[in-house]
Amino acid sequence: MTIHEIFFAGGCLWGVQEFMRHLPGVMRTEAGRANGTTSTTSSNYDGYAECVRVEFDTREVGVAALMGYFFEIIDPYSVNRQGEDVGEKYRTGVYSRRAAHLEAARAYIRGRDDSDRIAVEVAPLSNYVKSDPEHQDRLTLFPEDYCHIPLDLLRKYRV
Repeated sequence: MTIHEIFFAGGCLWGVQEFMRHLPGVMRTEAGRANGTTSTTSSNYDGYAECVRVEFDTREVGVAALMGYFFEIIDPYSVNRQGEDVGEKYRTGVYSRRAAHLEAARAYIRGRDDSDRIAVEVAPLSNYVKSDPEHQDRLTLFPEDYCHIPLDLLRKYRV
């Protein structure tokens, strides 16, 4: 099977989803929350990170390439903040059910000259909750909504 999934938390999920869905090899994206302390999420998020589930075709793109794209849209040194979004739910992270994906993400970070300063959490996926329909593809439906990612980056990989 060549279709895998990985989860990226990079601040507000609207922009992360809009960016990721246009990348080469990405088949599908879904807005959600991951790695909270409870099996369901409430309005206070219970430790969850806003994230995007990315389904990708391993024949077209690998985890290292996805990490490179992801690092284009985040501040990897920031803790619990991306753009104007502040709080634990806006932390950066990479989550997966596959150990090989986590190792590839860690190897990407180790391979950077600034790896000792990077604050991106890399951890096994737990307690994933899909966001409600109004948060799916939000910037596609409402392109004027807030996004911490510069618009030129959101347009960079569109076909």
